[in-house]
Amino acid sequence: MSAPDPRRPSVVIVGAGPRGTGVLERIAANAPELWGDAPLDLHLVDPHPPGGGRIWRHEQSPLLWMNSTAEDVTMFTDETVEQDGPVRPGPSLAAWARAVRDGERPAPPGLADAVAALGPRDFAGRRLLSGYLRWVHEDAVAALPPRVAVHEHRTTALRVSGAREGRQRVWLAGRRAPLLADLVVLTLGHLESQPAEQDREFAGFAARHGLTYLPPAFTADSDLGALRPGEPVLVRGFGLAFVDLMVLLTEGRGGRYTTGRDGALTYHPSGREPVLHVGSRRGVPYHSKIGYPPSGERPPLPRFFGPAEVEALLARPGGIDFDRDVRPLIDKELGFAHYHRLFTAHPARTRMAWPDFEAKYAAGEPGGAALQALVRAAVPDPADRLDLDALDHPLDGIRYADGAALQAGLRGHIEADLARRHDPAHSPDLAVFLALLSVYGQLTRLGDHGPWWHGFFSFLASGPPGPRLRQLLALSRAGVVRFLGAGLTVTADEARGVFRAESVSVPGERTEARALVEARLPEPSVARTRDRLLHALHADGARATAGGLLAVDPTDGRILDRAGRPHPRRFALGPHTDARAGGAFARPRTNAPAFRQNDATARALLTFLRDRTAPPVPVPALTPRTDHAVDQ
Repeated sequence: MSAPDPRRPSVVIVGAGPRGTGVLERIAANAPELWGDAPLDLHLVDPHPPGGGRIWRHEQSPLLWMNSTAEDVTMFTDETVEQDGPVRPGPSLAAWARAVRDGERPAPPGLADAVAALGPRDFAGRRLLSGYLRWVHEDAVAALPPRVAVHEHRTTALRVSGAREGRQRVWLAGRRAPLLADLVVLTLGHLESQPAEQDREFAGFAARHGLTYLPPAFTADSDLGALRPGEPVLVRGFGLAFVDLMVLLTEGRGGRYTTGRDGALTYHPSGREPVLHVGSRRGVPYHSKIGYPPSGERPPLPRFFGPAEVEALLARPGGIDFDRDVRPLIDKELGFAHYHRLFTAHPARTRMAWPDFEAKYAAGEPGGAALQALVRAAVPDPADRLDLDALDHPLDGIRYADGAALQAGLRGHIEADLARRHDPAHSPDLAVFLALLSVYGQLTRLGDHGPWWHGFFSFLASGPPGPRLRQLLALSRAGVVRFLGAGLTVTADEARGVFRAESVSVPGERTEARALVEARLPEPSVARTRDRLLHALHADGARATAGGLLAVDPTDGRILDRAGRPHPRRFALGPHTDARAGGAFARPRTNAPAFRQNDATARALLTFLRDRTAPPVPVPALTPRTDHAVDQ
């Protein structure tokens, strides 16, 4: 296999996980229109196999699941996606698995049983998803024009150099000569960060006293062996990272569940589990995934927070204040979706015709007294009214007499959430979920909007599968998990040499432990990232937002410098940018923002190469190859 010809146009994509694969798929879809049959080299740089990347790699515990049902995961666009490029249809995860079962596609090695057992409403294991993502990658490569060659480099990109107007040089670990690139795209996914100040303090405290401290990290990569059987472990964070931790430290250590006649789970410990004392700012786990399919009329979204409203915000002199300018529009959009579904699907629970309510709701000031009075008059049961503040802070004002009362109270909260999220009588919850997706699609154009929105979205829309919460209840009843409550604070007691946790839910009660786990992913931060490439870009002049994200042009993902100028040859997509879309995979027929971004970036790449690169020298097509450089 010959090396790439330096005379050929080339694009380097750093990160070959789902986002990099999505860009590759859009290049394949748009190439016939914008590039034709000219030669082109595409270089994929990632130490992990393409498709799944690090987070969705095959080599992780088979106990870990996806967080979406198989029918709600797709890597392919459809006619709902607002894009300039063509739709290239492809199967959802569920449809792909069905095709494998039917013999239309080969089964990934070692996954035939998992494919056979997967139903459309099931939550696939991450290993199975990795097989789907690998197939999507191979399908995208096969769809490229014959003179486009793909080269894999199983290593890490260290830095990018080169003038704005010239070819870029991408320096790789284990390789002396850089890759020459006309364009560079960063699709880095979730990255590790240098510890924040308190993380450093806790790490130092643990080292001085011989304690265990696990900082924020992707749970599958954490060294959990230091957490000893039977010992109390403080866990700060009650989201999806905690769910993975819970699984790996219980079933992952040999425990098992049985189901009683009433359907309730019982956990049977192996004796190797620690005791997990978990709390957070809210004090409760993320809301369960909704357990019923959509039906009937969907809310017509966007309605109060769409492209026109975003254009008006962007044109506002003096900039945008999120709480003042954006949050009221979000609240009104979510409320509209909720009440549209309530009035159209459950009219017996309302006192007004929908057209009358809709007209008055549209005229009301978001959060204003008139709107509140309208809802009280038209929706008699307070349980049918949308209270976003109560949803965001479910334990506010609730105090428990002691730890035992807190355990019972939290189990009741989780049971009620499971019942509601699996009952179509509460289908306005699903309408709000769809509105959250719509809002996220608009927010990508507004840049960094602070920490509240992403946390609120994740709490309502990105919670665990219902079966995971049923397991949590069983672990609580078995005493393997104990709840700490809301407003959690953790301190280091130098005199006693322990970590101490307190919450506002049980005033005066303290829990001590010699181990502390931060159950959350590192916050994306350009300044504190451990990724050498991203750190070097920032040092060389790439702009970071006040929230620590890499600033990009929302129209095509070009990286902005500190003067706000887009770099003509460098692009970035993903959670480290201020145009990040939701963390979940795209659902079919939802006009997913990641698809729109991928298409815009792919078209910008191909248009740049077509219009500004010197006519390529006619050379024969190269055979795609994999370059296994050594990562250092």
